[in-house]
Amino acid sequence: MRRLLLTVAALLVAAVLSAQVHIDNYPLPNHPDTLRILAVGNSFSDDGTEYLPGLLEAAGIHNVIVARLYIGGCTLERHCREYADGTANYIYYKSTGNVWRTVSRNARLIDGLKDEPWDIITIQQASNLSGIYDSYEKWIPELVGIIRKEAPNPSAAIVWHMTWAYASNSDHGAFPNYGCDQRKMYEAIRSCVDRAEKQFNLPVVIPSGEAVQIARGTRLNNDGRVPATSRVYQLTRDGFHLTRQHGRYLAACTWFEALIKPTLGKSVLGNPYLLLDTEYSITPKDARLCQKCAVKAVKSYRPSVK
Repeated sequence: MRRLLLTVAALLVAAVLSAQVHIDNYPLPNHPDTLRILAVGNSFSDDGTEYLPGLLEAAGIHNVIVARLYIGGCTLERHCREYADGTANYIYYKSTGNVWRTVSRNARLIDGLKDEPWDIITIQQASNLSGIYDSYEKWIPELVGIIRKEAPNPSAAIVWHMTWAYASNSDHGAFPNYGCDQRKMYEAIRSCVDRAEKQFNLPVVIPSGEAVQIARGTRLNNDGRVPATSRVYQLTRDGFHLTRQHGRYLAACTWFEALIKPTLGKSVLGNPYLLLDTEYSITPKDARLCQKCAVKAVKSYRPSVK
């Protein structure tokens, strides 16, 4: 009985300490002269932002700087350890004038954080851990603490990027953690994002995972046109990374609607960008459907955990 009481007491203390975690956060800027966005992430943030400069250019917007710090498969924990160790393992990409360039292939986290007075800094969990909340609780406040310490703009908005569930046929090594069930993985990710939004004061979410799941219920999903054994399946090119046509375009539309509309007042709906500067051009009809899925995701995303 005594051991049981001690165990219960320890759990209550842990719950109280968890509830006491508070992160200072700030709203998105309102019509800034220059909007500066930094993504601290991995290949999923690369997928999400690759076509964002093209959408900005097509919208006639030339006052947005977008950058991304990339390490493949990088988790929240690894970002923190990279900072602590001072290692230079990031590739640092930056778009000024709506054109991507590689700034450095040997960057540190601090190099990207200090490069600009960022208005918005996005963070995310690695895809394999995105539906496992234990991987969020310690490392979100630690990473945000690093950002607050090193970023030149003390009022930067910290925004969460919601990743997507794998294709139903994915052979990713972490898919068995979700029973190799796409719906189960999506719901686990959604639950984690909802909890993190409330626990860590992250009111703005870029719901790429929501947009992808919505699009999988439309003709954009290709599972009726390719065999289930194909790696190009359900808007992915390998079972987990987005296709370079509709998948990445859809995600970029979601970033645009979640960040550009509330800051600069322009929606992605009706954007004429069709990827004509790439080898993956899309039709106006498909572009419009991607845009609608993105808008629906941003509008409908409502945290469900109270």
